[in-house]
Amino acid sequence: MRISRAWTGAGRLRRAATAGALVVALFGTAACTGTAPGGPVAAAPAPTGAAPTPTGAATGGPPAAQVPDVLRFTGTTLGGAAFDAAQLAGKPVVLWFWAPWCATCASQAWTVAEIAPRYRDTVPIVGVAGLGERKAMKEFVTEFDLGATPQIEDGKGALWKRFKVTEQSIFVIIDRSGTIVHQGFLDGEALTAKVAALAGA
Repeated sequence: MRISRAWTGAGRLRRAATAGALVVALFGTAACTGTAPGGPVAAAPAPTGAAPTPTGAATGGPPAAQVPDVLRFTGTTLGGAAFDAAQLAGKPVVLWFWAPWCATCASQAWTVAEIAPRYRDTVPIVGVAGLGERKAMKEFVTEFDLGATPQIEDGKGALWKRFKVTEQSIFVIIDRSGTIVHQGFLDGEALTAKVAALAGA
């Protein structure tokens, strides 16, 4: 009886050892799957903090808007926030190039301050401040109540050059496909009419 139990115990030990060796071998093979030269690459799990899936990709939502070249620029607002024009893709956009000492810009600022909040979600208006000191630009924004509208600081004129703007006050209007449909002066009435038309298009 004791011999039988001993043999049974030994058999169990051998089976456990064999099973353990198989598990080790299987894990060893799996760990090498993605690195073997010439072999298929194993799919790695998504890392923590991976970028979210773009809108419309495997979510059932509308497809994400393609970013046209005209909106592939970044900057910093007068308030110090980072600004990426790519976020405006798929919408009509108005870029307003102004200078803080410009009397014409001052007269247009009232119209911009009035209509920009109304069309913020449909036709964003973005100011591009140049040809002046940062302090003067910030005072201009405060004086004309433009704080609710993004105002990019462009003291070095990089965006002015990009859009070939050589004077102020100039409006560059980009439709939702990324085509510039207007570049030039607009008085308050004409600006309001164009923005309203774009919002309804």
